[in-house]
Amino acid sequence: MSGDQPPICDYEGSDYQDRFWTPGERLYEDGAEAAALHRLLPKSGKFMLELGAGAGRNTTRYSGFERIALLDYSLSQLQQAQQGLGRDKRYLYVAADAYRLPFAPGLFDGATMIRTFHHMADPRAALISVAEVLERDAKFVLEYANKRNLKAVLRWLVRAQTWNPFDRAPVELVRLNFNFHPAAVRAWLMDAGFDLELQLAVSMFRQPLLKRLFPPQTLVALDAALQPSGKWILVSPSVFVRARARLAPSSHPIGAFWRCPVCRSYQVDENPNGLHCQNCGRRWPVQEGIYDFRSRSEERG
Repeated sequence: MSGDQPPICDYEGSDYQDRFWTPGERLYEDGAEAAALHRLLPKSGKFMLELGAGAGRNTTRYSGFERIALLDYSLSQLQQAQQGLGRDKRYLYVAADAYRLPFAPGLFDGATMIRTFHHMADPRAALISVAEVLERDAKFVLEYANKRNLKAVLRWLVRAQTWNPFDRAPVELVRLNFNFHPAAVRAWLMDAGFDLELQLAVSMFRQPLLKRLFPPQTLVALDAALQPSGKWILVSPSVFVRARARLAPSSHPIGAFWRCPVCRSYQVDENPNGLHCQNCGRRWPVQEGIYDFRSRSEERG
């Protein structure tokens, strides 16, 4: 990314969906996450924003919402989601980054960010961006990689790793893959305008040996039973939280939907070929039903 924008983790052209999820080796992790979402999601809603939607692995789990916006920086990931879900009017496909969301304030009454937050080089800024597009009292379900997980604590105690899992600073394990301390995440949520309602400890049995010894259904059932322990102690590799947006949306034109992600103007016109910002002149194309707001698609005219 150019300018002062944080770097973006781009899955464009990646075989992530086929390589990571399709073989079936992570049926336990997928089931545990499904159980957490079932516990945290509202029963119903109007418009859900799925940040980091990827190929749509979780999208059908938001069945209580009338409409869902799938947002991802990777066009190819959204194309995979579209192939699976179709071009139903219930789904809106948007290629954009979480720091510059192209939506008007208060547009959504629900949002999720699953297996995406760990790619955020500026997590606080990302949460502020999400809060801006939520209406007051909207529910936000966030998953993050827990720096203070049991494995990391044990490795640190025996000096098998140099970084301290109790330090609140993020740790970058590989480029743009961060683990975060629970206290730091709670502080960022508060700063962004969220109130934490519930937190769950998830994927506690994410060990190859356990997955070889026990069927995924057994591990999912155990995980689901223990997830509420996150209220008292968080040593799981993954943490799910539900937060409530406590702030009213900032003032904006009535009926506004799109917002230019660069100049922040609401003067955005839509036509069959895409969107045109009347204020800064940028054009944002629509490619086979996917709105493309990525920086490389910026075009003045």
